[in-house]
Amino acid sequence: MRRIVLWAAVTVTVLVLLFSYRTSTNALPAAAAVAPDTRSTASGGITSGGSGTSSGTSGSGTYTGDAVDTRWGPVQVRITVADGKVTAAEAVVYPQENHRDVEINAVAIPMLNQEAVDAQSADIDMVSGATVTSDGYIGSLQSALDQAHLS
Repeated sequence: MRRIVLWAAVTVTVLVLLFSYRTSTNALPAAAAVAPDTRSTASGGITSGGSGTSSGTSGSGTYTGDAVDTRWGPVQVRITVADGKVTAAEAVVYPQENHRDVEINAVAIPMLNQEAVDAQSADIDMVSGATVTSDGYIGSLQSALDQAHLS
């Protein structure tokens, strides 16, 4: 009799845990609101036309890289270039759908931004624990650098 009661309690517990598990969702509608000119690619990823604004000096301006679709959501980077050098890098779109995304990216994004400015290229270190975001960041950064003709 004890075995049956124990078995039933374990089964109910496992079922409750199984049905209460929530997975992370990609926020494609939120990304579309930030980057209205996004379009799907053949591989199912998201790309966005970059924008470059020139301030009169060759190699100067602001360039927004393509949005790179990752497992947890899109990542998109904007760089500011002055006199052919990256003076600022900023992730404008990145996963923020749940507490864990916010926690990870609160640490990773500032590190990636600084790495991009320091390296002056997309050859930057990935942030441990934020591999997916780092991968998307590097892809979008390379796109922005290509637009600025700095790669």
